[in-house]
Amino acid sequence: MSKRFNLREFQQQVLDRLQAQAAGDAQVSTLGVRVGETFWLVDMPDISEVLPVPQLTLVPLTKPWYCGVANVRGSLYSIVDLGAYMDDETTQREAHNRVLLLGQRFAFNTGLLVSRVLGLRNTQDWQQHEINGEMRLQDPNGQVWRKLDITHLIHQPEFLQIGA
Repeated sequence: MSKRFNLREFQQQVLDRLQAQAAGDAQVSTLGVRVGETFWLVDMPDISEVLPVPQLTLVPLTKPWYCGVANVRGSLYSIVDLGAYMDDETTQREAHNRVLLLGQRFAFNTGLLVSRVLGLRNTQDWQQHEINGEMRLQDPNGQVWRKLDITHLIHQPEFLQIGA
């Protein structure tokens, strides 16, 4: 009889391996994600978990970028469509969409809906440019990546005001 697949254990094993790799190799500490057509880098300590889009409970009279509330293992999380919030481009709901749960250090039960997770990125040798006060990185293939500053994001007054 085959061993039963436990998603939570699998995710914890992946997270443990990622953290061990990040601890052993400091330059691999960013996760690449795509939001719409834009490529973003997120610091691994800023997120606690990556999961498929959970069932959402819609909340009336909220901004278009607010997806709703999700129950993740007994805790409620506000889910924000990062593409709609940043670019006014609503994320098309597809099977490869993911939610990045913010790290517990923020004490903020929020998940960010992204179009796709692209995996770990080693940015040590990438070219860095600052455009309008925002850090951009260019990988060896010429792809430009933006750096997502979670602390700055969650302290924006509009991010905290979900009411329409």
